[in-house]
Amino acid sequence: MSWLVFAAVLLAALLHASWNALVRFSTDRFASMLLLALTQGGFALLLLPFVPIPAREAWPFVALGALLHTGYKLFLIRAYAHGDLSQVYPLARGSAPLLVALAGFVLFGERLEPQAMVSVALIGVGVVVLTGAGGKVRLPARAVLYALGTATFTAAYTLADAAGARVAGSAIGFAAWMFVVDGIAMTAYTIATRGAAVVSTLRPGLAGGTLAGALSLGSYALVIWAFTQAPVAMVAALRETSVLFAVAIAALLLGERVAPRRWIAAIVIAAGVATMRL
Repeated sequence: MSWLVFAAVLLAALLHASWNALVRFSTDRFASMLLLALTQGGFALLLLPFVPIPAREAWPFVALGALLHTGYKLFLIRAYAHGDLSQVYPLARGSAPLLVALAGFVLFGERLEPQAMVSVALIGVGVVVLTGAGGKVRLPARAVLYALGTATFTAAYTLADAAGARVAGSAIGFAAWMFVVDGIAMTAYTIATRGAAVVSTLRPGLAGGTLAGALSLGSYALVIWAFTQAPVAMVAALRETSVLFAVAIAALLLGERVAPRRWIAAIVIAAGVATMRL
């Protein structure tokens, strides 16, 4: 992995943690997720005239990726309804690299060097440790199930997007079209389950949702590009440093009390990142 790719994925992780921090304080997470999908889809729509159209072989992955991203959002909303954000998010994100590493080996034949395997393991274990760090309340079973379901969707769309970006001929073009279809899918689900009246609930969070959508789009566009430059499992594992950034944002900007054990878990993640670069 080159330094350019390494820096791009770290920036993507920071952007991802930032938009999650915005969503965290929303009083209506479903509306926030819908607004996020609409805004990032809108930004992507504006990009379409300026990016190459994906190759024909990539279109099934565009549709599949959009559906998986929608499923990810819906499962994440349900996980937040049953568990604390600081516990659910690390579990959902931390399980994904291990699933991607396994699937990348099975589907893509990617054989990681021992050093890279250690990196994947350290980052994955570190973020999972964060799930129970600093708290005495046990995470509810439903929260665990929805968080693991979210991780499964994350691993699935990671692989689908990686495969699509590699055959699309343009990583940015693939990402733009995928986010447009994702916005359509999320809107269709919302209208089918909640009716068109839900649109009126979006106004209070318009500014925050627009910013979150922009950050999300920028984050994943960087990751999509990185998938075309480095092994999927390494990119996916490095991306999970978003949890490390989230802990720092919570402690330094949001004034949250971060227990020592939680910092130790974050250091484990940092060790995984360092190992990847040695």
